[in-house]
Amino acid sequence: MAGQRKRNPNGAGTITKRKDGRYQCAVYVLQPDGTRARKFAYGKTWQECDTKRRALLAKVDQGVPVPTRSAKLSEWLPYWLDNVIKPRRKLSTYDKYEAHVRLYLVPILGAKRLESLGVADVRRFLVRLEKAATAATAKESHRVLRSALTSACREELITRNVAKLVEPPRTDNRELKPWSLDETLDFLVASRRDPLYAAFVLAIAMGLRRGEIVGLRWSDLDLENRVLYVRQQTQRRRGVLYDDDPKSRRRRAVPLPALCIAPLRWHRMRQAAARAKAGEQWHESGYVFTTRTGRQVEPRNVYHPARGHESYGPAAQEAPRSSVTAAVDVRSGCQKGSTSENPEVDPF
Repeated sequence: MAGQRKRNPNGAGTITKRKDGRYQCAVYVLQPDGTRARKFAYGKTWQECDTKRRALLAKVDQGVPVPTRSAKLSEWLPYWLDNVIKPRRKLSTYDKYEAHVRLYLVPILGAKRLESLGVADVRRFLVRLEKAATAATAKESHRVLRSALTSACREELITRNVAKLVEPPRTDNRELKPWSLDETLDFLVASRRDPLYAAFVLAIAMGLRRGEIVGLRWSDLDLENRVLYVRQQTQRRRGVLYDDDPKSRRRRAVPLPALCIAPLRWHRMRQAAARAKAGEQWHESGYVFTTRTGRQVEPRNVYHPARGHESYGPAAQEAPRSSVTAAVDVRSGCQKGSTSENPEVDPF
């Protein structure tokens, strides 16, 4: 009808005049916990109120949460994990952040609202967590909180990041004792018949991480032109092995040192023999390092055969039992010795 007033489409919000003469708009907006709630804004004139309504609708279109009240950390942190971290970061990073949110941040700071969280609150949290756990745990939780508050600042939920104003706990860096060149050569000679000998050589000569070594496929190797392509690394998440991007997403092509070629060719011959022996039980995966049935090797098992093995030399026997420490020892210690003089080692 000609005289009928036009209605705003559904979801566009409403504007009404209040008894005090001001105008009020109401728009359904996204909350940090994923729900929707009605948000009110006010203006002295209809135009001022309509401008605020349009600004709220723009945030709705962009998927930006606009809390009707200051969100609690227990509401914001899960939203941040699912909508900021999960889509953009590695699964291992998400799992680590989620554990700190679930175990420490929400239980201790969850009742605090974003706007009311202060420097003193963060400092007390770190002191309490350092006493209950370790300084390293408190430092990592501080990093997670700082990242979450940075995202809240970007989405204009708060005006400052109080976690940046608090120094994280100090931690003592573990001093590594790198292998000498002689110890490295002794280890290579003693372990040359190990099924994972080629993996040891790659770690020593190239400094590859365990996940990068286990994630290698034969299609990533060009032995004729002596090139290795680091395209993925293997991780374990909730009982399942999966391939992820390399650390810092650094896919790269690197030259293969001469001392790596013969061990890799010998390893390929061993794998062919294992394939023939396994017959129908062989699982064709394409990975360089596999079990007797062709399945992918566990990353944590890469260095276990060498640890404490009497015939592999004193350095292997004295190395810490932790496989994580072993990987660091090999990368930061052995690589230094092998690259300094690039010794030629007979792989057979």
